[in-house]
Amino acid sequence: MSDTGRPLSPHLSVYRWPITMTLSILHRMTGVALSVGLLILVGGLVAAASGADRYDRFSDLLGSFAGRLVLIAWSAAFFYHLLNGIRHLVWDFGLGLEKEQANKSAWLVLVLTVVITVAYWLTF
Repeated sequence: MSDTGRPLSPHLSVYRWPITMTLSILHRMTGVALSVGLLILVGGLVAAASGADRYDRFSDLLGSFAGRLVLIAWSAAFFYHLLNGIRHLVWDFGLGLEKEQANKSAWLVLVLTVVITVAYWLTF
């Protein structure tokens, strides 16, 4: 291998993944999760239209521990996607695009997602 004097690409063990890239991936994943979650909503509507007995079974399923976890994850995905969408809207106005501001807003989105999700579920 010849030495051209050019810098080599950093190895994966040296490279630090930026928080903004992580949030970009999470934004796509939560968009998919929200789409899949709509199937649960449609299932609830179909169960309600099918009669009280079927809706009671559907409610029992969502009221179980696993069902609650799915609903909590779905609401967290919703709040994250909403907050990150607002962050992108602010960027569309040309605000907060500097690296330090983008990193701070990324952490703010994550913290607010947790706070709003917990606050939402504590009201039930």
